Amino acid sequence: MTSAPRSGLAGGLILALISTLSFATSGAFVKPLLEAGWSPAAAVVARALVAAAVLAIPAAVALRGRFRLLWVARWRIVAFGLMAVAGTQLAYFAAIERVPIGTALLIEYLAPVLLVLLAWARTRRAPRGVVIAGTLAAVGGLVLVIGPDGSGSLDPLGLLFAAFAAIGLAAYFLVAAADGDGLPAVALAASGLLLGAVVLAIVGATGLVPFTATFGDVTLMGDTVSWMLPVAVVGIVGTGIAYATGTAAIARLGSRVASFVGLLEVVFAVVIAWIVVGETLGLPQYLGGVLIVGGILLVRMDRERTLDETPAVAATEPLPTGPIEVR
Repeated sequence: MTSAPRSGLAGGLILALISTLSFATSGAFVKPLLEAGWSPAAAVVARALVAAAVLAIPAAVALRGRFRLLWVARWRIVAFGLMAVAGTQLAYFAAIERVPIGTALLIEYLAPVLLVLLAWARTRRAPRGVVIAGTLAAVGGLVLVIGPDGSGSLDPLGLLFAAFAAIGLAAYFLVAAADGDGLPAVALAASGLLLGAVVLAIVGATGLVPFTATFGDVTLMGDTVSWMLPVAVVGIVGTGIAYATGTAAIARLGSRVASFVGLLEVVFAVVIAWIVVGETLGLPQYLGGVLIVGGILLVRMDRERTLDETPAVAATEPLPTGPIEVR
């Protein structure tokens, strides 16, 4: 009875890994734009607009004329665009203006822990030992990979912004998992990215965040290339493919497992930075990657155990339902 769910779980893991690897390319290709004078907000708007344009046709095909689903799922699209895209990015940019980048990333990527705590609060059941062990292993690995930066002061407002970024990241997994409205994952990604880009552009136009862009050549992997090349790569791969496969993966895996797999983005990003821009890797990064993978496997074990127990539970009482389920 569990063969179909297990098949979906395996497919979801493959999609999640593709998404995580795609997301991880962003830093190495956005960095040349930032060094050329682009502001982070402008870079995000560019990548989101390119991604939305690339995903428009696949989204239309997936909808198959059922464009009314966009209206049915309007609040989920709004939540995705405002919280998962625009809100997370704005909060992260505000955070790194006040606290070290490593500190901001460590706090933002505590989103899986937030999902575990949310599930605990919703079900009033303490997480199983395997989930707790997986959470501790993954967070420990995250600390090793990113490496806490002891420089700079820990401004309370900066820490608060980083916490908002973590909430936004958790919202990304929750909103993508709440797929009961029938909206295809690629349509959610396309419409949410477009909305997020528009909101960020408006915020940038008001001057609340720096919004500048240059349109000359940039340096990428030691060569001089047009600014359009890194924008295209980060828009198509690091955003379009990343969000499309990510939302599809979350629908199959559930928000909790997908969020832990998402921690591999940090590992992949470090490796890609080593290949593209020559940043060095050390023993802590290797050990951290092992711990993160171990944490993911432990959390996945709990997910598989839940699948095995589901038929027995269904025979005695209905499973809890709702617009958002933390799985």
